[in-house]
Amino acid sequence: MRTASRIANLPPYLFAEIDRKKEAKQAQGIDVISLGIGDPDTPTPDHIVDAMARAIRDPKNHQYPSYFGAKRYREAAAEWMRRRFGVDVDPATEVLALIGSKEGIAHVFLAFVDPGDYTLVPGAGYPVYHTGGILSGGQSWFMPMTEENGFLADFESTPPEVLAKAKMMFLSYPNNPTSAIATEEYFDRAIAFAREHDLLLIHDNAYSEIGFDGYRAPSILERPGAKDVAIELFSLSKAYNMTGWRVAFAAGNAQAIKALGTVKSNIDSGVFTAIQDAAIEALLGPQDSIQELCALYQRRRDLVIDTLHRIGLHAQTPKATIYVWARVPEGYTSATFAEKVLDEANVIVAPGNAYGPSGEGYVRISLTTPDDRLEEALERIKNTL
Repeated sequence: MRTASRIANLPPYLFAEIDRKKEAKQAQGIDVISLGIGDPDTPTPDHIVDAMARAIRDPKNHQYPSYFGAKRYREAAAEWMRRRFGVDVDPATEVLALIGSKEGIAHVFLAFVDPGDYTLVPGAGYPVYHTGGILSGGQSWFMPMTEENGFLADFESTPPEVLAKAKMMFLSYPNNPTSAIATEEYFDRAIAFAREHDLLLIHDNAYSEIGFDGYRAPSILERPGAKDVAIELFSLSKAYNMTGWRVAFAAGNAQAIKALGTVKSNIDSGVFTAIQDAAIEALLGPQDSIQELCALYQRRRDLVIDTLHRIGLHAQTPKATIYVWARVPEGYTSATFAEKVLDEANVIVAPGNAYGPSGEGYVRISLTTPDDRLEEALERIKNTL
């Protein structure tokens, strides 16, 4: 049996590797605390669960769903965009339901990238921005990101020979893994750059609702001319604690939405309609749970930052996301420090180099762990140093 070369070229998926290491330790009877994966530890709000319970009993929802998303779901997504950002999108042509934003990211490659084409990828970003290119036969150009420039991906340094073969560019602010945020001026430059070089600009806004100290993330679609070149992906996973539900949406440029929908209609059968009904309740129902969630993560952020500073590890205080991006001690790489913490403290942190070359020298710490376990994990890390 001979598998495709594209499978052999894929790096081990970071979070699958984290799960594997955790299970191996637990099989030995070792208590492992994972700060590696951003999976909310608090439940989906009751009003969303109740909406799902009603929807799942409706026989009309037991049939094949729409490939592109139920009309009512796309309308709810458009209304949420209008309420949240003041952005108008046509639910018929500029909104598409996704089985989680990860699925949308992977499938957009099949809609735009031919073998040999380049995709411009953040130097530290969600791994699927790169692996999606491998699966489509494309190539990745990692845009440099440094702490000195606020971890803003430097698309303007891309060589001309790469731009000549480039089809797409990914950005994501608030950023996973660095928690960096972007300015309006940066988005305007990115839009102009995409127009100049005929690129589809994909802005992954999965963490738009998780902000601290009064910060609220913008949509790139708020900026002039954005819909000419860009689509934006929104996930219900982090804002509404719906990681396991697998529901999201893409909004923006109608041509790109149509192309992505064409791929999806030939590969998947859409989001279970009952889940879409629950997602409508999440988007248009009470939003109090988001403020409560942000307060929870802000308290944990402060705990992590304070502890890291006391033990001599550098980390900037993030204004958004559910992560703290910490510099490893001198003498360590991302991988060797993560291994030390796992071996000696039985704590999992995500090595920064797994997110791309600009992540070397850092680890990502997730805030999605109950307070007492988070405190214990930090105490264990402190004791290893």
